[in-house]
Amino acid sequence: MSNPILEMHSLHTHIHVMNLASFDLNLLTVFDAVMQERSVTRAGKRVGLSQPAMSHALNRLRHMLKDDLFVRTPSGMVPTPLAEMLAQPLRNALAEMAIVLEPARFDPASSDKRFVLGVNNYVAVVIAPQLVAKVMAVAPNVFLDLRPSGTLDVADRLDHGDLDLTLGGTHNLGERFVTAPLLDESFVMVMRHGHPAASDSLSAESVAAFPHLEVSSSGDDTSFFDRWFDEQGLTRRITLRAPYLSAAQILVRSDLVATLSRRIAQEFVRNHPLQICELPCESPRVRTVMQWHKRLDRHPAHRWLRDLVVSTAKAL
Repeated sequence: MSNPILEMHSLHTHIHVMNLASFDLNLLTVFDAVMQERSVTRAGKRVGLSQPAMSHALNRLRHMLKDDLFVRTPSGMVPTPLAEMLAQPLRNALAEMAIVLEPARFDPASSDKRFVLGVNNYVAVVIAPQLVAKVMAVAPNVFLDLRPSGTLDVADRLDHGDLDLTLGGTHNLGERFVTAPLLDESFVMVMRHGHPAASDSLSAESVAAFPHLEVSSSGDDTSFFDRWFDEQGLTRRITLRAPYLSAAQILVRSDLVATLSRRIAQEFVRNHPLQICELPCESPRVRTVMQWHKRLDRHPAHRWLRDLVVSTAKAL
C-alpha cells in the first residue's frame, strides 16, 4: 500500500521552492480537481469554488511551484511534465487523508458522502436498481456514482482511490484486495413466447436448428455450449452479436435464441414477452463478487456500503 507521508516527502525533496510550513493544503484539492477534470469550470463545481476563485488558487499554486502546471488547449487543460509527476502522489495522499479524517461512526441518514462503484453490465441490470432504491431509502443524501467497469483498469482505480468498490465477475486482482461473493447462478436459454424450439426439455437438435444471439456486453463465456454441441456432432450457429440494451427486443422479434445467466434472463422475462428454458446440457456457474482495497476494510462508511450491497444481493 502506498505511504502518503513518504510520497509527500519525496515531492518536498524534489521541489525545493515549496515551503510546506506555509503551504495552503487547500491548493492541493484544487490541483487534483483540475487534473481529474481537465477543466477549471468543472473542477470548480467539484470542489465548490467559483471559476475566479479556482483561477486565483491555480495562479497561487503556479507561483509557488514555479511552473505553469496546466496549459489551456482546445481539448482542455493539459498538464505539464511537473504536474504529471505530482498528480499521483498527491492523489494518493489526499485519498489517505480523507480516510483518516472520516468520523469513527457513519450515520447514513445524515451523510452526503459520495461513493464510486465500478459495475459490469450484469450488475447494472440485476443488482444496481435494488441497491440504488435501498440507498435512497436509508441515506437520501448519499451520492452513488456507478461507472461501467468494462473499459477500466479496476485494480489501478481501486489502488488510487478512484473506485470504492467493484461489482462484477471474479478477477484475481492481487493480495492487497478483498473479494466477497455476492451471487452464484447457472445459464439458461431465452427465446420469445411461442418459439418453435420451446419445450420443457430442449434437445440438442432443436437448439441447433435455430440461430443464436450472443450478448456482446455480458462478458460471459458460453463456449461450454459449443464444446457440448461438438460432442453431439452438431454446431451452434451464432448469427448475431448485440449488447444487453437491444438483446431482449431482438429476441422478441425473431427466432433467435440466447444463452444468458439466470437472473439476467429473469429480468428480460419480467419486462418482455420472453420465456426461459433449461439448457439441454450441464451449465457452469456464473459468479458475481464484490472487491475492494484492504486499506478500506475497517472504514465505517465503506463497511456500511459493503453490508448494503451484500444484503441487496441476498434479497435477490
